[in-house]
Amino acid sequence: MLNDWLNADHIQLCDRVADWQAAVTLSAQPLLQRGIITDDYLKAIFRQHQALGPYFVLAPGIAMPHARPEEGAKALGLSLLKINQGVHFHSEDNDPVFVVVLLSATDSSSHIELISQLAELFSDSEAMERLFQAENKQQIEDIISNY
Repeated sequence: MLNDWLNADHIQLCDRVADWQAAVTLSAQPLLQRGIITDDYLKAIFRQHQALGPYFVLAPGIAMPHARPEEGAKALGLSLLKINQGVHFHSEDNDPVFVVVLLSATDSSSHIELISQLAELFSDSEAMERLFQAENKQQIEDIISNY
């Protein structure tokens, strides 16, 4: 279940951020603090964005930044940042982004179940609308507890 990975310690809310880099950096804090990722993981995400563009903006309002396991992932983990005002990632079709889910995986297969559960959530338009409108951690936890 997603709530095993996205509990209150891994969920943050803010009104606004300066830019997409600040959004990614803030979303990474719970994982950095727990040693799940290293600073190199963030640097890799920024490098990949520079090389490929906003590859991790998956759908309108949703970004899932991630890097390769060998680029600083120490354990499987997720964090979620809800940005009330949204932020632009330079994704023409999907900006602004309101929900940033940072993913860390240590290999190419251990995160498949997590991705499946996230895909189920992301494809539920009613749940995503509630997530975009959520005002506190408890509301977010209640939404993700169904996945």
